[in-house]
Amino acid sequence: MERKEMLRKEMSQTFLPYKILKQGGCGEIVEKKSRFIATLSPAASEEEAAAFIESVKKKYWDARHNCSAFVIGERGELTRCSDDGEPAGTAGKPMLETLLASGVRNAAAVVTRYFGGTLLGTGGLVRAYTQALQAGLEASLVATMQYGTEYRVGTDYNGIGKIQYILSQMGLEAAETEYTDTVRLKLWVPFGETENFCRKLTEATAGRAEIEETGSRYFEA
Repeated sequence: MERKEMLRKEMSQTFLPYKILKQGGCGEIVEKKSRFIATLSPAASEEEAAAFIESVKKKYWDARHNCSAFVIGERGELTRCSDDGEPAGTAGKPMLETLLASGVRNAAAVVTRYFGGTLLGTGGLVRAYTQALQAGLEASLVATMQYGTEYRVGTDYNGIGKIQYILSQMGLEAAETEYTDTVRLKLWVPFGETENFCRKLTEATAGRAEIEETGSRYFEA
């Protein structure tokens, strides 16, 4: 039992939940007549991030600066940032730090600046790029990825009501439900809840429900 609990603890520390950018958004601020437009997009690879950044640069080709940053990987293993002509450390770095602080992964961001004629100074630039990116994040859709196991459950029509009640109790929802002469469900159960899930289903259906484990990976919670 102790070994089992140790293994469970190790896995819980390994497969931690994380957030991803599910849908990008745009935010804008104005600082001393300079416009700062933040545009965000999901990016699962460096190539996707680079392509997105280049597309924003083409869209805002007449802007003074298109500064960028991205964070990729479950634990933010890959990061890059660019000041795009702004003084070193005043744009790309604060943008990257803002992304990392938000906890969002697989995200690329560009903050476009249309110069308003007034110099902002180092501190002013850092604040402006940070606030613009925060506005962009607020306009974006973020999802939580959680590690879990996929199950396929089969039952007769007498058991489906009991199973649906258990799913509701546990805050779970079937990804697919197929009704034929029997009912078959496909769903994901978060790590740490799998034993409880199987036990509850077995008890509720007196062992008549078919419970098949088909794989484990991260899924959108």
